[in-house]
Amino acid sequence: MSIKGFKGFDKDLKCRGFQYELGKDYEEEKAKACDCGFHFCENPLDVFNYYAPATSRFCEVEGDGQISKDNDDSKVATSKIHIGFEIGLKGLIEAGVKFIYDKVNWENAKESNNEDNSAATNTGDYSAATNTGYQSAATNTGYQSAATNTGNRSAATNTGYQSAATNTGYQSAATNTGDYSAATNTGDYSAATNTGYQSAATNTGYQSAATNTGNRSAATNTGYQSAATNTGYQSAATNTGDYSAATNTGNRSAATNTGDYSAATNTGNRSAATNTGNRSAATNTGNRSAATNTGDYSAATNTGDYSAATNTGDYSAATNTGNRSAATNTGNRSAATNTGNRSAATNTGNRSAASVEGKESIACGLGIENKAKGILGAWLVLAEWYEDENCDWHLKEVKSALVDGGKIKENTWYKLLNGEFVEVEEDEE
Repeated sequence: MSIKGFKGFDKDLKCRGFQYELGKDYEEEKAKACDCGFHFCENPLDVFNYYAPATSRFCEVEGDGQISKDNDDSKVATSKIHIGFEIGLKGLIEAGVKFIYDKVNWENAKESNNEDNSAATNTGDYSAATNTGYQSAATNTGYQSAATNTGNRSAATNTGYQSAATNTGYQSAATNTGDYSAATNTGDYSAATNTGYQSAATNTGYQSAATNTGNRSAATNTGYQSAATNTGYQSAATNTGDYSAATNTGNRSAATNTGDYSAATNTGNRSAATNTGNRSAATNTGNRSAATNTGDYSAATNTGDYSAATNTGDYSAATNTGNRSAATNTGNRSAATNTGNRSAATNTGNRSAASVEGKESIACGLGIENKAKGILGAWLVLAEWYEDENCDWHLKEVKSALVDGGKIKENTWYKLLNGEFVEVEEDEE
């Protein structure tokens, strides 16, 4: 017997590195949930536990052959799968509302309901389920809890102890399964989903989603067609930008984005990724580290532990991959790059500087009339630019040199002039 469900993919329609195509069939020898086979979810909203809303693709699927189910949620593994239509975030949320709506016990749906084709169902003690929406449902099974829905064709579902699920959006859903927790949605065609203990998922954006699975954590989204996703313990993902995303999977960590068409992503423990620039990104994968970007069309990326990448310039980037290291850029259309341990590369834009003090490190000065210096064993990378008759600047050449103590002196500033490394004073451009 086949099972219909919903599956998430990355932007290339891949799942765990396997490439799928719409309308195609696939088969494996066996299936075991969380081990082998093709995985998908019967409950559309459970897909958010595995794929972030704003950066993923979603399809209807049908599984057959060997079938294995997971005990944690509605995840299923099958040995055969057919990839159906791509439905997008809006379609997945609508399917989630219908899934909840179809599960309602209509005979007992009389807790507090005043609209046609709707239901409010409560089985919890000292609790309440309230629905005023058309073709909608509010369902509560938690003790001392509440499920409230006022949106049409929508659903609010709560199974947590001393918790609440509240939805006021049209064709939307608020789902909470965590104890002492809350899921709140006020956006149309949107969803707020929380499965964490003492946690909250809040969404007020249109065609958006806030998803939290971490304990003592929060996911908050107010942006249009955007998402905030958190799976970390004692952590938070916050997004206020339109067409944007904040994603955190690290424990005791945070991902915060306020820029439009932007993203803040953190996977490190006790770390943070913060972006306030438009069409920009802040990405951190290091533990006890930070990536911070405030520039438009810019990026701050850190992969080192106990490290930081900070960018405040427009059209710029700060990138660090070293442990206990830092890359800092404050210049426009510039870059600071550090790949050495316990080292730093610092660039403040055009006519600026990059310097490193760690062994086997790199100082990059890629802006106009930049300079760089390093200790013995470091490498310097400099760019030379020229100005045309229209006062436009163009890249002429990029060269690198080893600080060997002879031809290139230690702790001495250099710039690139006519293709050669030339010493300059610290205050000289």
